Amino acid sequence: MPNCPECENELDFELDEVDEGDVVVCDECGTEYEVVGVEPLELSRVDDEYDEEDDELLEEEEEEE
Repeated sequence: MPNCPECENELDFELDEVDEGDVVVCDECGTEYEVVGVEPLELSRVDDEYDEEDDELLEEEEEEE
């Protein structure tokens, strides 16, 4: 099993169980990673800040109406 780049905990999935575009979550620290490559395994951290910014913009637009 691969390790979480953030906290070094083992990620709970097998390499042959994931495909590019899948999202995996570290059970220890909760960090989400998108699988960007499977041979060799490449993980990219999912950026939650983008979603929070979108939510704030939607709230501001609703207040203006």
